[in-house]
Amino acid sequence: MEILRCEGVRKIYGAGANQVTALDGISLSVKKGEFVAVVGTSGSGKSTLLHILGSVDRPTEGKVLVDGGDITGFKPAEAALFRRRKVGLVYQFFNLIPTLTVRKNILLPLALDKRKPDEEYFDQVISTMKLADRLEFLPSQLSGGQQQRAAIARALMYRPALLLADEPTGNLDRKNSEEIVDFLKLSNRRWNQTVILVTHDEKTALEADRILTLEDGRIVSDQKRR
Repeated sequence: MEILRCEGVRKIYGAGANQVTALDGISLSVKKGEFVAVVGTSGSGKSTLLHILGSVDRPTEGKVLVDGGDITGFKPAEAALFRRRKVGLVYQFFNLIPTLTVRKNILLPLALDKRKPDEEYFDQVISTMKLADRLEFLPSQLSGGQQQRAAIARALMYRPALLLADEPTGNLDRKNSEEIVDFLKLSNRRWNQTVILVTHDEKTALEADRILTLEDGRIVSDQKRR
C-alpha cells in the first residue's frame, strides 16, 4: 500500500540572480511500513524534502500526497493539523518543552486535540523507548539519548502516517546514536511504522530498507536493500 507519493516536486528559493533550486523534479513513491534513509552532501536538498513531506514548507511546483490526501496546497492552519495528526517529526535538537514532564511532552499532540491516549499503546511505546522510569522527570533531567527517545515517543503518539527524522543522531555520541536508530527500527518493525530518515552518516543509512541519494536537488540513486 502506497503511503507517500511525490510528483515532480520542485522548490525554488529567492529570485533572479539569487535564485536557488533546492529540489529539482523529485518523483517518489513510498509504501506503508518502509524504512527509507535519505542521504547526500550538505545542500543536496535532504532537509528541504523532509520539510515539504511534513508540510513545514510548500513546494514551488509539483504534488505531494500522504495517505491518499494531497497536502500541496494546505493553508497554515491545515498544515498545522496535518503535522500533528499525520506526521511525527523528530529533529536533531529534541524540541521538548522544558517546563513539561516527559509524560506531558509525549502526550502533547493528543492533549492539543483534547483526546485521551490509548493507554495500552502508550505503555507499549514507553516500554519500547525504555522511558517508564522517567515519565515524571523534566527534559533537563534526562540524558541526550533519553530526550531523543522521548521525542520519538511523542512523534509516535498519533500513530502517524509518516515518521520523519531529520538527523536525529546528529547531537549524540556513537553509542546513543546506535540506540536511537535501533529504536526507529523497532517502531518500524513492531507497528509497521513508515520511517523516513535524513542522515549524513553512512553507517546509519545502511540500517534502512531503502536508501535514496540526493544530489543538487535530484534523486540520483534509489537502492532497495531488503
